[in-house]
Amino acid sequence: MREKRLKVIFSPAAARDIEGPETAAAIPLVKDVQSYLEVRPIPIGKSRIKKLAGFHPPLFRLRRGDFRAYYRICGDEVVILAVTLRKDSDKRLKRSAEEHRKY
Repeated sequence: MREKRLKVIFSPAAARDIEGPETAAAIPLVKDVQSYLEVRPIPIGKSRIKKLAGFHPPLFRLRRGDFRAYYRICGDEVVILAVTLRKDSDKRLKRSAEEHRKY
């Protein structure tokens, strides 16, 4: 039986994130997004994918080298919300959490 493939969508912010000066270095992460998240976007065992605590709806992280992709699963779609360097991840998550508390 074939696994159901999900549609991966990059938000405008995530698209801008990968168009920066680090574009060439982010290519392996983009390939992982396509190969992992289209088929199995939820972590199983030890993997590069992690469900982050304290976020509702659930927020997931895919890591590859120094890059992190943050995403949510919405029905049959995986929406990539942000792509960051590892060193900027904490700052970006805190800012995102504060923005969501306003609403």
